[in-house]
Formats: sequence, C-alpha cells, structure tokens
Amino acid sequence: MKYHFHYHKKKKMEEEQENLVKSNSYPYYWGYTAEDEYYEQERIKSTKSYFTTPSGLTLFTRSWLPNLTTPPRALIFMVHGYGNDISWTFQSTPIFFAQMGFACFSLDLQGHGRSQGLKAFVPNVDLVVQDCISFFNSVQKDPNFIGLPCFLYGESMGGAICLLIHFSYPKGFQGAILVAPMCKISDKVRPKWPIPQILTFLAKFFPTLPIVPTPDLLYKSVKVDHKKVIAAMNPLRYRGKPRLGTVVELLRVTDILSRKLCDVEIPFIVLHGSADVVTDPEVSRELYEEARSQDKTIKVFDGMMHSLLFGETDENVEIVRNHILEWLNARCN
Repeated sequence: MKYHFHYHKKKKMEEEQENLVKSNSYPYYWGYTAEDEYYEQERIKSTKSYFTTPSGLTLFTRSWLPNLTTPPRALIFMVHGYGNDISWTFQSTPIFFAQMGFACFSLDLQGHGRSQGLKAFVPNVDLVVQDCISFFNSVQKDPNFIGLPCFLYGESMGGAICLLIHFSYPKGFQGAILVAPMCKISDKVRPKWPIPQILTFLAKFFPTLPIVPTPDLLYKSVKVDHKKVIAAMNPLRYRGKPRLGTVVELLRVTDILSRKLCDVEIPFIVLHGSADVVTDPEVSRELYEEARSQDKTIKVFDGMMHSLLFGETDENVEIVRNHILEWLNARCN
C-alpha cells in the first residue's frame, strides 16, 4: 500500500511539472534574455553554424569563446548525451569554461537537436565518432588555434564517444573530461538474457521502432525540482521511448568499450555521483583501475546524481566545476 502511495505521489509530481512546462516555457534555459545579449552579459562570445560531414550529414554546431583579445588557453571539444542537445542546459558548462579562458566547440549528434537524422536514432556509433573527429579536426586546423592544447569532454553517452574518439585518433587530444560516462551498461540495469538477443533480432526488421520500455531518465538524472522543470522545457529534448536500433547499438558499443578499458591511454578525469542510477559509478571506478593512462583522476561525489553540472544544487555544481577547472589548469600552465 505504501509503495502504491509513493508511486502515485511521484507520478502526480511529474505530471504537475509537465503541466508547468507546457504552461510556462522559456525560450532559453536561462529565461527570456536574447542569446546574444545573454552571452554579452556572461562576457563570452558564441557562434552557431552547420557542418557537413564526409558522409554528407548536416550537423548543427556551436562555439563558446572567451571574450578576450588574448588567445584561449586551450580548446575543449564537447559531446552531449543520449536524447540531449547542445542548445539548452548543456550550454551552462561551455559558458563557464569560456569565462575561464577556454574555447569550447560542440555539435548536435546525428538524430539529436537541430542536426539531420531521425530523432534519437543512432544506427552506427562508429559513424558518429567519425563525424565528431571531422568537425573537431576542422576547428583544430584554424590558424587562430594552432598549437593550443586540445581536450575532449563528454557527458554520459558522450563520455563513451570520447573514449571511442581516443581509440580512433589516439594522438589528437591531450586529455579527456568524462562526466558520468556510459562506458558499460551496468549489470544492475543491463537487460538479462534473452532480452538483448530478442531486441537484436527485432532491430534487424524494425530498427527505428520506439518501443523499448524505459522510464524518462530526466527525473532520474536531475536532483533539484525547479531544475527538473527547466530541463523538461527543452523543445528539442527527445521524449519518446528508445528506438530498437539505438538500444542494440549502444549495447554493442558498451560491450566493446567494457573490454577495452585497459587500452585507454589518454590522460583523463572521470567524475560521477554516488547516487547516479542512469550510469553506474562502479563502472567509472573500473575505468580508473583498468586504464593504462599514467595520468588519471577519479572523483565520486557522495549523494550526487547523473546530471552533475546542471541538475544538482548550485553549490554542488560549483564543487564539480572547480574539480574540472583545477584539473585543466594543471595541464595548461
């Protein structure tokens, strides 16, 4: 009886938040201030454009640059997570980095945000990795940035993609910031036999079918209630069930990654919340233990959830940011 009461109470809260979102949606995650004006207030510069990949896909990109006459201290190439995009709350982190003197670049992955492709359909992560490398390389060749240190940054699925970028292009980056990375589907949440085999079989015939039953991860990722409301306002957020082909591909990729943790050689910092139920902090500990990297750091934050850099209290977000900044500063001076 107690379980049913809590379940219905939780469901009611989620419905109330959804109703608030529908009735009172902001044009930007920070409110009503126009983009250019907001960036000026934050003392940074920002651009947006489209990039055509070697495979012919058109992907939406953004940059966030220090508003200084001196060149940036380093470049940070950022990869978002599943179902997310670079135009909503994700922006809060590159805005902070730009204020600290770093030039940040990111793109909406295929099927995400404003990029081309069926929403949240990722049929081939290897192609996504090549798309990222092509875009990041195009930035690295800019005469204004020649010789600057280059770092990868990835959240959740983006963390896994950063490690795959490292395997594909081992000398391209001086380090990686991995925030709650999805390097392996934890045994706690991984579908048990024969579910993966059934999904794989069905995906051959219906790869785009959005039928995989999972709860909305937003409410499991974001701790602070008013931040749940803001995150849910994102007009580009994918709200449907995961597509068969995407789930099977993520299972395939994380299986490969979990066997290759010992091949990771890039300097990295991995950050995870101990209360994360979306990606497993134990897997980040495995990455830290098994990686061959000589320079590796792990931070597990007690009681924090999946969305470390937005969904936590402002005090917690600042703690996580400061750890990343300290790590970057030590490798840029």
